[in-house]
Amino acid sequence: MTECYADPGEPEAAPAPPLTQHGPRAACVLCGKPTEYPASLPGLTMCPVCEWQEAQRTACSG
Repeated sequence: MTECYADPGEPEAAPAPPLTQHGPRAACVLCGKPTEYPASLPGLTMCPVCEWQEAQRTACSG
């Protein structure tokens, strides 16, 4: 079984943005479904499913 470890030279991931309970929600940039994040959040937002799939694709690529 091959294990994947983060390179100690890589920077740590940024903290997750706050989730929203009220107001308009941002659309996922990959599938278009509503996300957990507010529409006013800058940057690329993804729904939980697309976030998980993206994390799996990039986890041990290389």
